[in-house]
Amino acid sequence: MAEALKTETRLRQTPLHSLHVELGARMVPFGGYEMPVQYRGGIISEHAHTRNAAGLFDVSHMGQVELTSDKDPALALERLVPGEIVGLEHGCMRYTLLLNETGGILDDLMVTRISPEHLFLVVNAGRKEADFEHLELHLGAGVKIKRRDDRALLALQGAQAASVLARLCPLATELTFLTGAEVEIAGVNAFITRSGYTGEDGFEISIAAAEAEVLARMLLAEPEVAPVGLGARDSLRLEAGLCLYGHDIDETTTPIEAGLAWTVNKRRREEGGFPGAEVIMRQLSDGVGRRRVGIRLQGRTPVREGAPILVPNGPEVGRITSGGFGPTLGGPVAMGYVAPTHAEVNTHVEVMVRGKALSARVAALPFIKPNYHRN
Repeated sequence: MAEALKTETRLRQTPLHSLHVELGARMVPFGGYEMPVQYRGGIISEHAHTRNAAGLFDVSHMGQVELTSDKDPALALERLVPGEIVGLEHGCMRYTLLLNETGGILDDLMVTRISPEHLFLVVNAGRKEADFEHLELHLGAGVKIKRRDDRALLALQGAQAASVLARLCPLATELTFLTGAEVEIAGVNAFITRSGYTGEDGFEISIAAAEAEVLARMLLAEPEVAPVGLGARDSLRLEAGLCLYGHDIDETTTPIEAGLAWTVNKRRREEGGFPGAEVIMRQLSDGVGRRRVGIRLQGRTPVREGAPILVPNGPEVGRITSGGFGPTLGGPVAMGYVAPTHAEVNTHVEVMVRGKALSARVAALPFIKPNYHRN
């Protein structure tokens, strides 16, 4: 029994594990995997390199799954999410949410239309086993679910990501933000989307696990590309105002509270038919008791998850859900939930850090202007 338990709790490794070690990565547990948090240059250097050139991220711990059906599998998927998937055109991608019956967020995910009968999903690492089970339980017998544990996922992100990938795959530059295609990259078959989670232009590349190291080495051989770990990935997404599941959103958070009302489009609002629709419609009309906001702090001290947000010299009005140092901004940034009365931009608040009240203001999200390559 003890040996079985040890096996079950052993951290998994991505197909690029040996390469991370070779490159001097500091490895940490994350989402059930042993993942690189940073390389020799450090988090701030990796963050800046991504903003100015191109960073290569290993995101193979994420869950990849294909949905196929004799009919459109989007018909079944729309029973589980608030976004419009049926209307998704060939090669187009959409951010959406798996919801529970109270409108809480089970996970956030990306959905890409491969063909009229074929969808490709990417879900969060820490939620993928629960997500797969949820899909199998609720999609119905008419939808075939194929886990793609045989595939790796790389993210090439940054201002020069497109010019780098164009050398190996000229078709990549024909994609715009939130579109995808099956391509060859230097002779290697891959499915790429022009997407990512850094606020920068870039691509996510799904590839056979056996080919991942070859492609990673080709990309890292380009002069603009450097390896980037989870530490800079977190600071990049925080500056971009992007939610991290389990921190900024979870099963107790609705899309409306999280500032994700845009994920519930007009048709879905009118028709309903997804979990928690009644709760979400009521919040859209009546408002919510808390809202996700950005927080900018004076000074250099970063704040972490769980720190109380206060009225100056007054009571608590919320909590920090993500926080850290924003290298692009040169100071601490955070996100959290506050009462609507204190959610307006430039509202003066205080954040408690180690027993000391730090002066802060509510800030607009995102903190930086995104550089997505839109049509």
